[in-house]
Amino acid sequence: MPLNLPFATPSIARPTKPTRSTVARRRVLRALLGTALGLGLALGGAAPPAAQAAEIRVVTSGGFSAAYDQLVPLYEQATGHTVVTARGASLGNAPDSIPSRMARGEQFDIVILADSGLDELTAQGKVQPGSRVDLARSMIGMSVRKGTPKPDISSPEALRQTLLQAKSVAYSASASGTYLVNELFPRLGVADAMKTKATKIYSERVGAVVLRGDAELGFQQVSELLPFKELEFVGPLPDEVQQRVFFSAGVAVGAQHPEAASHLIRFLAAPAAATIVRSTGMEPATAPSLKHN
Repeated sequence: MPLNLPFATPSIARPTKPTRSTVARRRVLRALLGTALGLGLALGGAAPPAAQAAEIRVVTSGGFSAAYDQLVPLYEQATGHTVVTARGASLGNAPDSIPSRMARGEQFDIVILADSGLDELTAQGKVQPGSRVDLARSMIGMSVRKGTPKPDISSPEALRQTLLQAKSVAYSASASGTYLVNELFPRLGVADAMKTKATKIYSERVGAVVLRGDAELGFQQVSELLPFKELEFVGPLPDEVQQRVFFSAGVAVGAQHPEAASHLIRFLAAPAAATIVRSTGMEPATAPSLKHN
């Protein structure tokens, strides 16, 4: 006797219509891959044999890292070149800071850091004159742990009161921290108070320090704070006391692959990269409003 087994008619899945944001992202990725492919063809093909593929060595500071980490894999995919990355602060004498690495004679093809730091390395003969390309402009912001009161930093006076009332403050040992200590704190009249409650953070993201609870307030470039989704990003400093810094790239003196380095820099600065750069909290250097000489 045949068995009558119940069964369900399989449903046919209908293709999901892509969201507007998904379509926009695909468009950006196509543009980026097209840019990288064009650069790769100029270097000898989109996917050159391993013997011809260049290994481009880059040292970058944290300010541009969030955009860099999204852009470099696309460049590698389209060109067949490999990018090897080292990281360090734009300024300061920490062992892994970019100035310290360069002083020790570490070899790179590309150097990416705050514009003042790049100009200094150029003056020292460590970056090729005329190779500088501005990639993006960054602002300084502040974050706190989620679940804690969100301080008011909407005006210079509100920021001043927030700093005076805070129990502990963390700031970067790089460009943003140098500005806070040398210019902002004195301007707000809180320099003496900060001597006992503010800590300079070496070789670590300020967000990590705040996340551990080792500091109540954390100041750093916005692009370095936003990746910490577990933190509450309070916002950028008020316009009246904000510091806007260009992060720029240059070809290192003694670069093993100077032509490939120049092409990678052009890719990072390409208009097609602007959407990704903006998503990390920075302004693309190609933005019409940015005029920088």
